[in-house]
Formats: sequence, C-alpha cells, structure tokens
Amino acid sequence: MLCRVGQIRRCAASLNQTINQVAASRQKHTLPDLTYDYGALEPHINAEIMQLHHSKHHATYVNNLNVTEEKYQEALAKGDVTTQVALQPALKFNGGGHINHTIFWTSLSPNGGGEPQGELMEAIKRDFGSFQKMKEKMSAATVAVQGSGWGWLGYEKESGRLRIAACANQDPLQGTTGLIPLLGIDVWEHAYYLQYKNVRPDYVKAIWNVINWENESERLQTAKK
Repeated sequence: MLCRVGQIRRCAASLNQTINQVAASRQKHTLPDLTYDYGALEPHINAEIMQLHHSKHHATYVNNLNVTEEKYQEALAKGDVTTQVALQPALKFNGGGHINHTIFWTSLSPNGGGEPQGELMEAIKRDFGSFQKMKEKMSAATVAVQGSGWGWLGYEKESGRLRIAACANQDPLQGTTGLIPLLGIDVWEHAYYLQYKNVRPDYVKAIWNVINWENESERLQTAKK
C-alpha cells in the first residue's frame, strides 16, 4: 500500500514538473509590427489614432493576455479549477483583443480601397448580390454595434458562404460564431474618436478607402482549405 502511495506521489510530482516546464517554455505573445507607418492611412485614419491604437491599446491586450495565461498555467498546475474558471473572462477579452487587432492591421493598407478581385468578388456577388450591397449591409451592422465591438465579414465553412456578423467588446469572431474572419472593422471609440468624435458612420464610411482586399482574398483562400 505504501509503495502504491509512493508511486502516485511520484507520478503527481512528475506531472506537475511537466506542466511547469511547458508553461516556462511557452512563448509569450508579442505586439505585431505594422507594415506601414502610423501616418500612412491619412486622411482616412490619422497618425495619432494609429499610434495610440497600436502601441497602447493593442499592447495592453498583449500584456494582459500574457499575465492571464501565466496565472492560468499556475492554476492548472495546482489543479485549482475555481481560479481557472475565474480567469476565463480575462482570457476571452484580452485574447480576443489580440486576435482581432492582429487581423485588423493586416486588413488595412495605404494602397487599399476600391473593390476586391477574383474569387472573393465572385463570392460577394453570389452571397450579397453586389459589392455595394455587401458594403452597405456590413456598414449598417457595424454602425449599429451597441457600445463597443466589431463588424465582420466572415466565411462559413459548412455552407461555403460569406456572412456578416457583429461581435460585442473583444469577442473573437471564430470563437463565438464559428465564422472564419476575413475583414473586421473596429468600432471601439479608441479606433476613431480623436478624428471622428461621436460620428461613427463617417469613420465606417472612410475606412473602406484603406481596406486591403489582397489580404482579405488571401484569408478566403486559407479559410477554404
């Protein structure tokens, strides 16, 4: 009996050591670099907004996500389920903020605007009737977000169709709806207030001038694999 107890204790110690080693070796999330200058999207989004949005707001999500994941790993190693559950909202909020913004930066380009080409354009025409109709529908859904959140164009893998959705706060599109994100428009006030004040529709109208349709087309190709 004592021998068996000793074996259990050794196994438990070994498991905890393995968990701790995994936690220690886990690479921390980092703030992605932009491929353009903060002022490159002017006059549609000014440099001050971009600088604060990227280097302050997104950086905060990244830092808080790393801290929360460390706490979660500690709770996991201890078998502390209560703490694991308590950390879920912070993981969702900060993890979603990191995921959403990482997509957002690549969805914008100083050479953007216009209309998509190829397969993405054909899918938009098939599912919405025309590019203009899709644009109007997504703009309306995005402007209508209550409080803070995101408007999304996503891909529904089961049906092979494009869908428009809105998510509150930093809820990640795929994690909450199952749609694979192609294009997201951030309508938290920090994304536009310094330039557009409380006139969200003007910001949403302007952002179409810097949408990187090449990136969205690549996302569609990846989503379909």
